[in-house]
Amino acid sequence: MSIDVSQVSASMLAAVPFARTLGFEFVEVATDADGAIQAVVRLPDTPATHNHVGGPHAGAMFTLGETASGAVVVAAFASVLDRTTPLAVSAEIAYRKLAMGPVRATARLDRPVADVVAELDAGERPEFRVSVEIATEEGKPTGEMTIVWTLRPH
Repeated sequence: MSIDVSQVSASMLAAVPFARTLGFEFVEVATDADGAIQAVVRLPDTPATHNHVGGPHAGAMFTLGETASGAVVVAAFASVLDRTTPLAVSAEIAYRKLAMGPVRATARLDRPVADVVAELDAGERPEFRVSVEIATEEGKPTGEMTIVWTLRPH
């Protein structure tokens, strides 16, 4: 499936002003080798987002992961966004190693899109997980995150 990263980026930055505030860069939105929707969002290394040891602040990394997961949701469920509102239900993050410099969050939808849409079409309010890996630009993992989302019908 072809996904226009600039369109997803524009949608996310318009809907989530805080992503603009932190200077997030949308690197990629695509299907991976298994056919799952994946998004990569980058947090540049700027003093305004640093913590007390000079790396990205935990809150900035949380927001980075949540934003990458949101990009997956927008890309995966674009066909139903006219009748639903995506909402994060819960999130869990584990900071594994100290991050320094720019970091990237790679988010991946954990369920087939068709299954989620089928639940929605059956009158249910589906919930689904998006897994996120946070890593340095060199690819060294520094954290992981899971966000549970729902599609609330209008």
